[in-house]
Amino acid sequence: MPTTWPRLEAPSNGPTLNEPQTAFGRSPVGAFPAHRSGTTDRLAWLAVALASLAPWAAAASAEPTVAFVGGMVMPVAGPPIPAGTVVVTGERIVAVGPAATTPVPEGAERIDVSGKVIIPGLVDTHSHIGGGSGGDSSGPVQPDVRILDSINPRDSGLRKARAGGLTTLNIMPGSGLLVSGQTVYVKLRRVDTMDELLQRDAAGNALVGLKMANGTNSQRDPPFPGTRGKSAAIVRQKFTAAREYQRKLADADVTKRPARDLELESLVECLEGRRIVHHHTHRADDILTVLRLREEFGFRVVLHHVSEAWKVPGELARAGVPCSVIVIDSPGGKIEAMDMSLATGAVLEAAGVPCAFHTDDPVTDSRLFLRSAALAVRAGMSREKALEALTLAGARMLDLDARVGSLEPGKDADLVILSGDPFSVRTKVLQTWVEGRKVFDRDDPEDRLFAVGGYGAGRDQEAEMCCAGPTK
Repeated sequence: MPTTWPRLEAPSNGPTLNEPQTAFGRSPVGAFPAHRSGTTDRLAWLAVALASLAPWAAAASAEPTVAFVGGMVMPVAGPPIPAGTVVVTGERIVAVGPAATTPVPEGAERIDVSGKVIIPGLVDTHSHIGGGSGGDSSGPVQPDVRILDSINPRDSGLRKARAGGLTTLNIMPGSGLLVSGQTVYVKLRRVDTMDELLQRDAAGNALVGLKMANGTNSQRDPPFPGTRGKSAAIVRQKFTAAREYQRKLADADVTKRPARDLELESLVECLEGRRIVHHHTHRADDILTVLRLREEFGFRVVLHHVSEAWKVPGELARAGVPCSVIVIDSPGGKIEAMDMSLATGAVLEAAGVPCAFHTDDPVTDSRLFLRSAALAVRAGMSREKALEALTLAGARMLDLDARVGSLEPGKDADLVILSGDPFSVRTKVLQTWVEGRKVFDRDDPEDRLFAVGGYGAGRDQEAEMCCAGPTK
């Protein structure tokens, strides 16, 4: 795959979509690797989406059609398209390609994005926006707690995330417990209720994961563990109990089945692969402990933070476990993260380990998410994989790659219009679209407040600091 991309630069004065831009250069880029096949739920969703595209011309559809024309399109699923076109009908993308070969349906609204860049909506696999909290100090394992029951959908952090181009998030409880509760996958629609934010499967069920952690965060006085060894022992004991609960639930004699246990029920879903474990871990030895537990119990896992993943790339590659990496560009923080390297993305790419990035917002502000990938590029990661790590790689880790993460026909019309190169510090997010609806516009004074800051932009925000308690 070629290592050069078109060099896309934005003016330093913070352009808006209505300001003129210079034409971009051109450089061919090889195709991206094909993504994995999905689960039954994801395939069912894709089948429904594709079925809705047959009459995609505006004349044959009651849904509005919008065509973004003239911009540099970076679909992630393929090479960049200079002077490309993206056609959206309703909530779905129906066509992506060069302007010369991608007709705009009659009656469609045309949006001229000449001199701009269009990328897929960004996917953040690890965020704490919304002011939610998970498990409390009553015990180290609380898999029954749901973060969705404590998120404020009107929290200004969601508006800041839209201003950063984020469209899909995995919102987590903190990492102060071994198991701190259930995560929730959301789409940043401009809505007022939690139910409207939820990502759902084809049957309408909310899509969720399970947050786990090891290392120093959960070590304290009993009933919490005091050592790394005891931490692993508690987790092993709880999953063993979940296996026994699973066995009893399968008893043909219904009178012998146990009473419903919400804690064990959540862990059984992990054992059966119906719920993904999202595991906070930093040190190389802690990473390998998670791999041992995963081998023992067979749960699907995404490793998060992985500050020392660069020390064990071979082990990660052999395990086939994806990593969601945090990129921090300032010193300080946790001692167990002191060996973090900006080169982690490049090392994982070279080893063939699936890699995404996340904000851990408020650790990294959602408005600076693009910078995480830019720093990884600076440290040796390819531009292709860095953009994928912000989009399609994260979507795969959430089992959402049939819907989001790339600009392809049949997928949700989640896209971001940028003023220039995605990895330039001068580039601004001009617009963010979710399912064919504009949810952020830098030209709108109210939206711009949440992009650049100012009085009132964060008055209602509350960040969960898992080791220090909620702080405003």
